[in-house]
Amino acid sequence: MAYQAGGQRPAPRPVPETPDVQAYLEDYAGLLEAVSFPSLVVDHCWDVMLTNSAFRSLFGGVGPHPSAMPSDNFLRFVLFHPDAPTLLGEHESSWCLPMLAHFARTVESHGPDHGLQAIRRDIAQDPIMEAAYRHGLPHWIRSVGESAVEQDGAVRPLLHPDPRWGATDCRVVAETSRTLEELGFTRLTFVLREVRRTASRDRRTRRTASHLRVVPAAD
Repeated sequence: MAYQAGGQRPAPRPVPETPDVQAYLEDYAGLLEAVSFPSLVVDHCWDVMLTNSAFRSLFGGVGPHPSAMPSDNFLRFVLFHPDAPTLLGEHESSWCLPMLAHFARTVESHGPDHGLQAIRRDIAQDPIMEAAYRHGLPHWIRSVGESAVEQDGAVRPLLHPDPRWGATDCRVVAETSRTLEELGFTRLTFVLREVRRTASRDRRTRRTASHLRVVPAAD
């Protein structure tokens, strides 16, 4: 996919600055830090509210980008950052299409929303991604089923910079406590799984090729 979108993203919505909320988020950040797997807390626009050191280690080597840094907005990173395929295995089929589908569902359920509409405008500015959004997604969802849109439980390839992991898979675990839900936040954890690296590389090549056949060319 092309990476043409690059305007400044809107500032994330401020968190209610009550002492109780701030104390909760500070303690929750401590909880995240105790988790050995990459973990982050995002709002419905995928603006990142909290990360742990394992997340920062995984994505700390990416180059600068005006609007798509992984610790700012994870959806924008997946869609628009040129370094995303170096860390996210089978980038188009296993990350872009599922997250585009999740984004499309979120747009439908939230109605007018400044943050979501800003992402939608950036998608529209990229002809290849716009074709995937308008034409590829319905075909892909029919092919793989509605369950593929769900984030929780998805198993996706990662290319971890730590050689102890290397080419591996992660299971995405999404969970929301009562307080996070009230704030509109979700916690995502990438549970790393040990797999044979040669098998992972073969699978990555096959799935990328099949994805390019799934998304039709724009008329």
